[in-house]
Amino acid sequence: MTASRSILITGCSSGIGHHAAHALRARGWRVFASARRIEDVSRLRAEGFEAVLLDVADSHSIETAVQWLDGVTGGRLDALYNNAGFGVPGAVEDLSREAMRHQFETNVFGSIELTNAILPWMRRQGHGRIVFNSSVLGFAAMPARGAYNASKFALEGFADTLRLELAGTGIETILIEPGPIESAFRVNAAREFATWVAPVQRGVHAALYASMQDRLAKPGPSSRFTLSPAATSQALIHAVESRRPAIRYRVTFPTRLFWWLKRLLPTRWLDLLLRKAGG
Repeated sequence: MTASRSILITGCSSGIGHHAAHALRARGWRVFASARRIEDVSRLRAEGFEAVLLDVADSHSIETAVQWLDGVTGGRLDALYNNAGFGVPGAVEDLSREAMRHQFETNVFGSIELTNAILPWMRRQGHGRIVFNSSVLGFAAMPARGAYNASKFALEGFADTLRLELAGTGIETILIEPGPIESAFRVNAAREFATWVAPVQRGVHAALYASMQDRLAKPGPSSRFTLSPAATSQALIHAVESRRPAIRYRVTFPTRLFWWLKRLLPTRWLDLLLRKAGG
């Protein structure tokens, strides 16, 4: 049943995207795996994927990749998984406009632009699944993650709006909300902090940053609730194969816990827990 289905997945160099590409291909999907570095594209091709260079922070890269995809598919695609993303850690008062723009170009603007490029195909064919990789931080903010929190909150607002606008078209808009998942996220976050925040920090958050950097440098799972990328792939499989997919897939225990706590607790009580959890 899935042999003729096709999907474009962004951010396939490692972690969630890489596992998802393998998981769906194993189920008979035609997977177009993308990455923003040519060496990662070459590696994906060596693994047998139809891989394409795609940096969602670059409009020209999106246009070029979509043109290539149009050529090899005839302008048909059953699913799009907007997975590419990263985090710029740092206190809000240490985040410059440039740092925020850098964060939003990939996590928000790129996903929107790529989705809008693919949507006409799905409208013509009368069906499709558009899946966004969000986060527990897409609805529950934690300290020292302001740029990432804001980007995922924005992504969820965009996805919710798109879902309403596409009602009755046969195109489903779906959010996956992971919590801690084994990936290169912490390594990448440490690099982003060193680039965007460390050189300009005001010093008032020195203790917070010391704790944060210790956490980012810690090897192994980030918490005892950390799951493998297989957990996210399982949600993605249901999202793109189920006749009636969920609107949101909350993948880990922390995601499910904070979803309930946000609805049950007074905001100030929730703030206490979020400050401790985000410590």
